[in-house]
Amino acid sequence: MMKILMAASECVPFVKTGGLADVIGALPKALAAEGVDVRVVVPKYVEIPQSYRERMTHLVDFTVELGWRRQYCGIDTLTENGITFYFIDNEYYFKRPYVYGLGGDEPERFSFFDKAVLEMLPRIDFFPDVLHCHDWQTGMIPMLYRLQYAGRAGYGAIKTAYTIHNLQYQGIFPIDYVEDLLHLGREAYLDGGAEFFGACSFMKAGLNFADRITTVSPTYAQEIQSAYYGEKLDGLMRAKADHLIGILNGIDMAEYDPSTDPLIEVDYSWRSIGRKQKNKVLLQEELGLEADKNVPMIGMVGRLSGQKGLDLVQCVLNEIMATGVQLVVLGKGDDNYVSMFRSAQMRYPGRLAARIEMNNQLAHRIYAASDLFLMPSRFEPCGLSQLIALRYGALPIVRETGGLRDTVLAYNEFTDEGNGFSFTNYNAHDMLHVVEYAVRVYRDQPKTFQRLIRRAMRGQYGWDQSARVYLEMYRGLTGEKAAE
Repeated sequence: MMKILMAASECVPFVKTGGLADVIGALPKALAAEGVDVRVVVPKYVEIPQSYRERMTHLVDFTVELGWRRQYCGIDTLTENGITFYFIDNEYYFKRPYVYGLGGDEPERFSFFDKAVLEMLPRIDFFPDVLHCHDWQTGMIPMLYRLQYAGRAGYGAIKTAYTIHNLQYQGIFPIDYVEDLLHLGREAYLDGGAEFFGACSFMKAGLNFADRITTVSPTYAQEIQSAYYGEKLDGLMRAKADHLIGILNGIDMAEYDPSTDPLIEVDYSWRSIGRKQKNKVLLQEELGLEADKNVPMIGMVGRLSGQKGLDLVQCVLNEIMATGVQLVVLGKGDDNYVSMFRSAQMRYPGRLAARIEMNNQLAHRIYAASDLFLMPSRFEPCGLSQLIALRYGALPIVRETGGLRDTVLAYNEFTDEGNGFSFTNYNAHDMLHVVEYAVRVYRDQPKTFQRLIRRAMRGQYGWDQSARVYLEMYRGLTGEKAAE
């Protein structure tokens, strides 16, 4: 049986700040269904619910050396949905009221985590065939493995894979700080190393030292080889093109199933889409909107940032509202967009509701209530929100970039193809025209709109196919042949 260890900084259902957690929660289950012994290691944050902490078993503890520091490391474990999870325990680094970014010592926290992952392998008696690392927080693992661990007993056969979930976040820190922690030496910063404009990039370390690089959609794999999307790493991406593959993310089809979802008020399926309107009216009443099942509702769920195309929304928000829609927004993020939606909520009472929070249950209810889902991202490595929206019959309006392009096909009235609406140029009025068109289809062609909803809801957005692509990638790394 092939053995895979996934290292990541967050994972559903234990701790989540974004889509990375959903991937690390769902992909291992799909791989296990293919016969893989797949395990996951994450930090033991204080945010992990007590119900999970009480189920953990302590396996071992040891000391991790970070330069002159000698830090305690405990390894706890539990099994969830048939998957073994390991938790790296150190209260100094992880007993904080946040997951990322507020302490000023991010390189130290995740250097500790990366070394602890490698140090724990002989102590838990599990040497994987492939150590699969995700995003900048685990970027030092492939480099540390190659420079400091590959020659040790038991380690030599391990292959490493590294997945880019968002190239914008690279983990860039002063070289002196990182060297004080990890003692990598000059070799680590030469051409093909971790040096990035005079600093150390955790992500670049992962890219240069991993045996294989993946990212989360085929289109994004191509886009990051260009200057516009490459975040100053496009040259490296082109040089690594032969080792780079884009594998589309999926969603957990059991968690996101409107026919069984316990977080929504009224269950429905593609066979009973009339029941979806009941969720709309209930959400309208909950949020103080005018209760009318016939008003087109547009949902937006996600981080309030420029990456998500909110500058486009800001330019034409009044014109969008002039179409007669209701707009429901859920998320946290940049102050200017928070202020924009709060102000708009006062200008459009009963028609616009903005909830500045992270609320998973409300997110499910918005997907279930919305007729359309607006996601005009400037760039989008994959995106999960549009997949969830499709699953719940909220037709996406997206910009054709990254995973949005790979998953949303614009409705073509001449061929009757498509499962949503899209625009190409990053332009506010291009977006507005598509919003206006989608609203016209909703109002003037109800049978067509319902047909699109059924088509969207019947799509396959799970991990089965992508898991098989990952498995083939692992086999290519290890030389294992598929079973006959």
